[in-house]
Amino acid sequence: MKLTRRKLALVLTSGVALAQTPSTPPAIPDDLLQEARKRNQANAAALAGEQIPMATEPAFQFKV
Repeated sequence: MKLTRRKLALVLTSGVALAQTPSTPPAIPDDLLQEARKRNQANAAALAGEQIPMATEPAFQFKV
């Protein structure tokens, strides 16, 4: 059987792609999800209540 480089590459990459497919994530119980949402909302409310001076610089820089 004659196998060209392109066919060999196709066979190898398809096998690697199949081996790297992620499995389905585990199911998260509804009560844990609701608690996490409540914590996120509480944190967002706490952050929204803080006053930030206009002179405060962001923690990142735009570079071109």
